[in-house]
Amino acid sequence: MNEPMATFASSNDRQRPAVFAALRSVQVLTLLLLVIAGLGPLYWTIKGAVSPPPELLSNPLRLWPAEPEPGNFASAFTELGVGRYLSNTMQIVFGSWAVQLFVALTAGFAFSVLKPRIGRYVYGAILATMFVPYTVSLVSLFLTVLHVPFLGVNLLDTYWAIWLPAGANAFNVLLATRFFDALPRELFDAAKVDGASTWQLLTRIVLPMSRPVIAVISLLAVMHSWKEFIWPLVVITDPARQPISVALVNLADQAPLDELIAAMAMALAPPVLVFLVLQRYVVAGLGFSGVKG
Repeated sequence: MNEPMATFASSNDRQRPAVFAALRSVQVLTLLLLVIAGLGPLYWTIKGAVSPPPELLSNPLRLWPAEPEPGNFASAFTELGVGRYLSNTMQIVFGSWAVQLFVALTAGFAFSVLKPRIGRYVYGAILATMFVPYTVSLVSLFLTVLHVPFLGVNLLDTYWAIWLPAGANAFNVLLATRFFDALPRELFDAAKVDGASTWQLLTRIVLPMSRPVIAVISLLAVMHSWKEFIWPLVVITDPARQPISVALVNLADQAPLDELIAAMAMALAPPVLVFLVLQRYVVAGLGFSGVKG
């Protein structure tokens, strides 16, 4: 039997017109503020992208330009090279996503399902890295990609210098492990009795049930990789291979204001679309609390 949801007003109070009107007003106002806070920056970015530079400077708070210039998007895409920078960013994001997903799922599967003897200690060591600030490990990480131990190769100015460190994300491992811990153990025991190997247990039992957590990890990986600035700036010195986050800073001093804002708008579009596609799975993954019998 489901417990009644706790609210500010009881069911009897909500039937009173004054209380109902007050609650409805608070809900509408809260929703309106959330819409303004979420969509407001996107709207002003698009508005600035189609506004002529003189109007941006003379009347920046105007809701919509008198003579919009949608051609700024095409100009930014071709003249500023935004298309190339977006292509570089997508390569970085795809590689980082693949590495993060592989590491998180395999590590979570090992810690939660296989449970090796030293698993708890390795798991604790991985979680301990969450308390180390990113800037503290920046120098040591740079020296590592400059001369990879045991291999002796230099990864600077290659996307591997971004892809491989992206896999060392303790939070993704934590998400995968906690999700796998909530899966019914009876399925694993039955599969082992039927003779399923470790690979079959992962690919046929665990992964088909893990779409929510895969969506959450994918969204976090895409968002983090898309907006990452410091590390790509350090390891990618070739301007032709830099992502959009680094390129926008370099273009700020030389590009027209309207085309620069148009480039920013195009840089915002892909992660927003990814979230719209994955939001159903993300909500399910974040709200997952286990299987109840």
